[in-house]
Amino acid sequence: MTIPCALPRSLQAYRYHPAPSASSRPVRGRLAPSPTGYMHLGNAWAFLLAWLAVRSAGGTLVLRMEDIDPQRSRPEYARALVEDLRWLGLDWDEGPAVDGAIPDAGDMAEQGPCGPYFQSARAALYDATLDAMDRAGLVYPCYCTRKELRQLAGAPHVDDAGAPYPGTCRHLSPEERRQREARGRRACLRLRCPEGRFHFQDGLLGEQSFTLEDCGGDFALRRSDGVVAYQLAVALDDALMGITQVVRGRDILTSTPRQLALLRLWGFEPPAYAHIPLLLDGQGERLAKRHQSLGVRELRRQGVAAAEIVGVLARLAGLRPDMRPLAAVELLADFRLERLPRQDVCLRDLPCVPDWLRPLCLPC
Repeated sequence: MTIPCALPRSLQAYRYHPAPSASSRPVRGRLAPSPTGYMHLGNAWAFLLAWLAVRSAGGTLVLRMEDIDPQRSRPEYARALVEDLRWLGLDWDEGPAVDGAIPDAGDMAEQGPCGPYFQSARAALYDATLDAMDRAGLVYPCYCTRKELRQLAGAPHVDDAGAPYPGTCRHLSPEERRQREARGRRACLRLRCPEGRFHFQDGLLGEQSFTLEDCGGDFALRRSDGVVAYQLAVALDDALMGITQVVRGRDILTSTPRQLALLRLWGFEPPAYAHIPLLLDGQGERLAKRHQSLGVRELRRQGVAAAEIVGVLARLAGLRPDMRPLAAVELLADFRLERLPRQDVCLRDLPCVPDWLRPLCLPC
């Protein structure tokens, strides 16, 4: 049985409230980049498809900077992400730099009813939520070290969920906790995961069903260094910002049941999810920051036009029969999520590889 958790009333001031005239749930989607590096083509692929899903439905788009990692997030990366999104022809209605101006790295003016739109400025909301969950008995401290957790890596696990956490610290007595703390162990905070299955209809992959054990068991909500974990920050921000549509990569499909569990505990209606295929290089590996030599900024520097990139991505997504350059807005009229491929897409699938893309298209 799931135990509900009443969130602090102070959070209501940060909650999105639709207009009284709205007869149904408005479409509100989000772009949620992490400013830990410059945008690569895999990011551009995901952002373009998320943008198309919202704009084709006439919805509202939120830009949220997921900069909760203090060691890797940089203001200059946030500014670069804004620049690159604008250059690709992608706009948004709420968040930093809505007016189209490119701000200074340390001055990202925000617009919208659900700010702050930088997660680093929302720490008090996360802390208040965790305090409420602690009072409800829904979380517990875990003193397992990274080395001990890595030793679980050989256990069976699903996709990127990691090895299931066996609940080592779930039933520690107050004295056992004190003993670990006396030895200098710092605790993360884990959710006491509810039992049962979480079902949802994925907009691209169809009916999905997971237990939280399938997804790694009791998962962390706050790291041992005090930094809030991705699952809590994303679920709470989606809830408070009124997000009704989430389009993201299928590599984090197993995050969805965890976020559904949190939303259920807090009493929020979940968004509709669609997990899109990943963009792979010629070796069949997911595009990532290691491909930065062919990142969006580097391609701009080489003189590649935004319309060329959009044309290639549209062809890979099955939205166009050719790779002719075009603006993102030209894809809106015929866009349907169900038209996207279900399987990951390799750059070598292109019928003719442009010269600027050739370094990524070595044989698989």
